[in-house]
Amino acid sequence: MMPVEFAPFSTYRPPVLGTRCMVASGHYLASAAAARMLDRGGNVVDAGVAAGLCINVVQPDMTNLGGVAPIILHQARTGETVTISGLGWWPRAATIEDLRRREATTFRGILTSVMPAALDAWVEALDRYGTMAFADVAAPAIELAERGVPVNRHLAANIVEHAPQIAAWPSSREIFLGRGRPPRVGERLVQADLARTLHRLVDAERGAPGRHEGLERVRDLFYRGDVARAMAAFSQAQGGFVTTADLAGFRVRREPAYSTTYRGHEVYACGPWCQGPVVLEALNVLEGYDIASMPRNSAPVLHLVVEALKAAFADRHAYYGDPEFVRVPMKGLLSKAYAADWRARIDADAAAPGLPEAGDAWRHEAGGIEAGRAPHPVPVRGPAPPDTSYVCVMDADGNAFSATPSDPVFGAPVVPGLGLIISPRGSQSWDDVRHPSCLAPGKRPRLTPNPGLVLRDGHVVMAYGTPGLDVQPQAMVQFLLNVLDYGLDVQQAIEAPRLATYSFPLSSHPHAYEPGKLCVEGRVPADAVHGLARRGHRVTGWPEWTPQAGSVCGIVRDPAEGVLAGGADPRRLSYAIGW
Repeated sequence: MMPVEFAPFSTYRPPVLGTRCMVASGHYLASAAAARMLDRGGNVVDAGVAAGLCINVVQPDMTNLGGVAPIILHQARTGETVTISGLGWWPRAATIEDLRRREATTFRGILTSVMPAALDAWVEALDRYGTMAFADVAAPAIELAERGVPVNRHLAANIVEHAPQIAAWPSSREIFLGRGRPPRVGERLVQADLARTLHRLVDAERGAPGRHEGLERVRDLFYRGDVARAMAAFSQAQGGFVTTADLAGFRVRREPAYSTTYRGHEVYACGPWCQGPVVLEALNVLEGYDIASMPRNSAPVLHLVVEALKAAFADRHAYYGDPEFVRVPMKGLLSKAYAADWRARIDADAAAPGLPEAGDAWRHEAGGIEAGRAPHPVPVRGPAPPDTSYVCVMDADGNAFSATPSDPVFGAPVVPGLGLIISPRGSQSWDDVRHPSCLAPGKRPRLTPNPGLVLRDGHVVMAYGTPGLDVQPQAMVQFLLNVLDYGLDVQQAIEAPRLATYSFPLSSHPHAYEPGKLCVEGRVPADAVHGLARRGHRVTGWPEWTPQAGSVCGIVRDPAEGVLAGGADPRRLSYAIGW
């Protein structure tokens, strides 16, 4: 599923400018919540967490408090750039064999539940890098859950599309089809159980001797207290694997960010437990071409972008997985010499007919010994699953927060009384033990959400990201080229037309793979489309301003002037606010 097609609210609009702070997110109410925190003296992390919690309320068709929330952030004072995984692992009892015995071949619903990580990611960020209490940052989300979210056309259309699935789960039906039908645009969607859950988390924090202790009490209630017991009991009753012991043993991980250089900038991403390194690999390949000398949106440059992305996706399929379980040759994958190997394989006049064979990254890994690889894929069709959102916050000092929350309510049933789901992100694992991202107890699936940051000379100059499943890194690369190669402002770079290849196995089961398929937005010039087709791409037209092309939000900072420019994508509901 992808959001229903709508005409944009506008065409080009100037970027939002500010000198103190800037926020851009996938929903205007989440951006407003972040602005509230900044106005009350909170820092970028306080604001980002408030926005993330709001997104979990106002975009239930895209995200959930029981879902995922990978974060990448930069602290100007210390120079630290760090990621918070925001991704759960498989329950200890879950195995490929057991899933097959239960005939869960669709990889959907409660059987694909992994640990609910979003709440812990928000709390970890707040605890380590924020200044406010959970009660402060959760207040806007509680208000919206209690009073009701005005249903917009995107949310209404997505609920209509998934109404049969929602209706099959009584706990979900009560909330999202409570009138006996899907809510209409302009009606309120009240999430009373979710509001009560947030209230209980706030209550748990009260009376603690300090802020850290209060946040630990929030965690304890969710992962070891009554909330955890309710989640585990529901999972077990529905035939799932999640137990109280699994929840009690879960914590998100703080991990170093990975980076590469591109045109004098340092581009950062999360690790190979997600698809973030696809952006870095594609940029390494493209850096060897004089992109700026090629006309923007012309067939020659678009072809190179697509082929560079295919190269990175080939490596994603062959190598990426939870590094706690598989050896991933990240040094080799991100080396400039390895990118040169890929360029030698790319034909400027002909498209690779399908997914290329992965390169030999181990050859560029010091002391590396080649490990097993995933088998080459065979073509398969499959539906696109639900989608994601995004939020970024930055201040004039160069502190930055970038997060991509996800897991809509259509992927798993709501836990009765809690108003949230247990992350069904296990749908992005493989049931083939030869694959580096195969299911295993305690292992993280390979995640599609992947927020980004860009630095120059150690100072943040950009925070950016997008929803869009496997389109995410593709939209992100095109956005970066528009800014760094073509000098567009942040809003122009966001609104520029996009394309996306599907010539690789998609992340979600059944891992659809359509060799040669290339989707191109309607605003791409006709001569470029013809040129792509002549090179062998199997071109499919997208409507103008399609939400399927992602919904990029970005903030660009001028370190010399301290001016911030924010942009938001009119393809969906994104909104930027600055001060």
